[in-house]
Amino acid sequence: MNKADVGIKNVLFSREQLTQRISEMGREITELYASSPNKLLIITLLKGGVVFTSDLIRHIDLECRVEFIKASSYAGTESTGTVNIYLPRELDSLEGYDVLISEDIADTGLTLSELEKKLLERKPESLRTAVLLNKPSRRRSPFNPDMVGFEIPDLFVVGFGLDYCEKYRNLPYIAEMSEEYINKE
Repeated sequence: MNKADVGIKNVLFSREQLTQRISEMGREITELYASSPNKLLIITLLKGGVVFTSDLIRHIDLECRVEFIKASSYAGTESTGTVNIYLPRELDSLEGYDVLISEDIADTGLTLSELEKKLLERKPESLRTAVLLNKPSRRRSPFNPDMVGFEIPDLFVVGFGLDYCEKYRNLPYIAEMSEEYINKE
């Protein structure tokens, strides 16, 4: 075990599993938007969604634009229930764009629900969501992603962009955090 693995209980998805599924998702997105006359805009949430989105866009065989936004709703391991979303001026109008939100995890659904609302106000031609992980057991809003990499139970996971107190994002796999380690921090 190296220093980055401290507090890891078990690996849920290896780098190889992640690569395979993200490649499949990229092909699905390419097929979905291939015949659309609109421009494709992929919006990802900082910081967690960056790793997934970086891999995903390399598997999309279409011209696309990528934008990054900041959203926050977590304190430690729990959602505060209050969502703060910061949209750049470049996203004031989304007319002529098929928008795909790319995110690492759909947990409570509060952030993604709020983001969808804000983006729909900007009148995109279409709006869909692709998430690497879906945790429906924690949903606190009626949000359901359009495309899912993997469904997971109610575990606290890290790696591949997902963090615990800004650590573990660099792990090349997704793992469950040890509750003992979380409670010790």
